[in-house]
Amino acid sequence: MVDTLVYNIGIRLYRAGVSLAAFTGNAKARLWLEGRQNWREKIRVDAGVIWVHAASLGEFEQGRPVLEAIHNKYPGSRIVLTFFSPSGYEVRKNYPVADHIFYLPLDTKQNAKDFIAILQPRLAIFIKYEFWYHYLTTLYKNNIPVLLISGIFRPDQPFFKFYGGMFRGLLKKLTWLFVQNQESLDLLSGIGITNASLAGDTRFDRVYDLLQEAPPVAGIKEFIAGRKAVIAGSTWEEDEVMLAGWWKPASDRCLIIAPHEVNESHIQQLLELFPGAVRYSALKPGSVLIIDNVGMLSALYRYARVAYVGGGFGKDGIHNILEPATYSKPVVFGSVFHKFPEAARLLVLGGAISVNHQFAMNREMEALLEDDSLCAEIGQIAGRYVADNKGATERILDYIQTKQLIS
Repeated sequence: MVDTLVYNIGIRLYRAGVSLAAFTGNAKARLWLEGRQNWREKIRVDAGVIWVHAASLGEFEQGRPVLEAIHNKYPGSRIVLTFFSPSGYEVRKNYPVADHIFYLPLDTKQNAKDFIAILQPRLAIFIKYEFWYHYLTTLYKNNIPVLLISGIFRPDQPFFKFYGGMFRGLLKKLTWLFVQNQESLDLLSGIGITNASLAGDTRFDRVYDLLQEAPPVAGIKEFIAGRKAVIAGSTWEEDEVMLAGWWKPASDRCLIIAPHEVNESHIQQLLELFPGAVRYSALKPGSVLIIDNVGMLSALYRYARVAYVGGGFGKDGIHNILEPATYSKPVVFGSVFHKFPEAARLLVLGGAISVNHQFAMNREMEALLEDDSLCAEIGQIAGRYVADNKGATERILDYIQTKQLIS
């Protein structure tokens, strides 16, 4: 098939591009390559595992409630977790719920055949966006059930284009698709995909669990010291420039920034952008704190008066706004959010604010810091939105149990 030939060429070109990036010093590309070296020798697992695949850290967090529910409900099951991206694997390579954690080998026909033969999974679960042709085809040929969870579909995706026949065929090879919203279900129905149902977004379950756990973050309460804290999470350079344009030190407020990239060069850029800022690894009193590690952001939001979520000034859009929302915090983000239905819905409800330029940023941040009743009202809407939309994990587990996909 021409489609398959083009796909295979694209996969090999991607591999070549990663190799070139690694050769020129890109650290993530180097990790991507090294993590896949001699993978056939590295992977030693018992047959009959449950295989869960996430592209990166965000998708892992999205699927995490299902993974942990399976672990609790079926304690004898062995779970293999794979990642495509180093930003997922390197952070969660010691995640205790999974029995084995690997990089997913590149999606070639032989890799898929060998990988499935080694794992011999009884069930495969893919999270949100992952549609690897050779893996899904091999699973289908071997009669291994495959679930897509927290799937979301938009009209601009290849499935709904005249050239998307190969991808439409992949959807039919999935045992069941659990989608986040009615629009996704309607789009699938429009192309004849009936093996799907509306389950909702498992991220609501994950962030609601965070609220119940509410783990403390060492030193943060002492740094805030009763001041109004703005917690800016998953920020990129565009966000940080906007924050710097707004920020003016005052005795009643502080700013904590947890950037998306925590490499040393980026941390140094932030320290220059915010003179006098202190690093979390060298924590001391100050008005601006830079978080120079990964993994604490979801717990950090509980300390916020206002949460700012980054990514809304880049082409890919905002990061996870549900993490601060679950703590009933008003959420502010940039103007690129249209791929994220939870953001659009929260804006309509009045539980979030989008800003598209410096003046709007300054105005909205000041209003939230100065007006207690406004801040509380917006935060309460955000928290209620999360609580009202949990339950996707339970629906997925009910299906697994009813169909006896795990024994």
